[in-house]
Amino acid sequence: MSDTLLARSAEALFWLARYVERTENLARILDVNDTFSRDRAGGQNWLSIVQLHADEEAFFARHTMASAQTVLGFYVTDATNPTSVASAVRAARENARILRPLISTEMWVQLNMFHARIAALGPQDLRPGQLSPLFAWIKEACQLHTGITEGTFQRDQGWYFYQLGRYLERADQTTRLLDIKYHVLLPDPRELGSPVDVSQWNALLRSAAGYHAYRRLHATGITPAQVAGFLLLNRRFPRSVYLCVREAELLLAELKARYGLRRGNAAAERLDGLRALLSGIGIEAILLQGLHEFLDMVQQRLNLLGEDLMAGFFSYGDQRSFESPVSAR
Repeated sequence: MSDTLLARSAEALFWLARYVERTENLARILDVNDTFSRDRAGGQNWLSIVQLHADEEAFFARHTMASAQTVLGFYVTDATNPTSVASAVRAARENARILRPLISTEMWVQLNMFHARIAALGPQDLRPGQLSPLFAWIKEACQLHTGITEGTFQRDQGWYFYQLGRYLERADQTTRLLDIKYHVLLPDPRELGSPVDVSQWNALLRSAAGYHAYRRLHATGITPAQVAGFLLLNRRFPRSVYLCVREAELLLAELKARYGLRRGNAAAERLDGLRALLSGIGIEAILLQGLHEFLDMVQQRLNLLGEDLMAGFFSYGDQRSFESPVSAR
């Protein structure tokens, strides 16, 4: 049997993974910001979320100020906001609907249930005291999807496109999570190293599910440089930018080799360049040039990588297919 995958299906798998990963990471970002706002300056810090996603124009067209209530509503339940949890889960479900003949019943049912519960959320679910359990449930629902996919999805061409979307989105979102603390919420210089500052870096690690992995490497304490280096450059932590880029590079190389695909060279070259950059620089050099500037540069390269993948594999319409001249190994 030949291995054939429509470009439309490959694109849907790529975006299904991205939207689920985006949902989980948005829950992580909102959760960590909720922790920060309780620790320091209150509601004013919610503006950082809007700035981080470059949503100022869309947000202030609906709201006059960035409070906890308005920002949480905008990013959790507002279905008209394309960057909200509600929109991301709806988009994931729509991509899954396109893929119904390819994905397992378990994947489809879980996404449907997830979508139904998100669609039923209202202002009463965003009250103080209910946010942490809500974000924990959203993260667990995304992780459940990942587990079901891992256990039920066929390891064919589609698997590679799904994984490429997942790692690309995860790398981008890790830079955004780190950027919240180091750039937007950086405390007064007199607070560096204070209990408040350390507690915020602690919360950041926990939001990235990296606290225990970090403490295995750095048992003596938490410093900004070590946390930034861990989330950016660690070669074993699943959410580090380096590991995500390296995994995407390996996936694309194997996809092209296994299925004889001639396209995607621009994406492969960009991944190689970004991986070489991350493997050849230390956190001290990054901090010297400016962490925010480095994160911004990485985000730009990841955006261009997404465009390369779109142009290389998804820009041919539904009639284009990827057909292997040899059987999959």
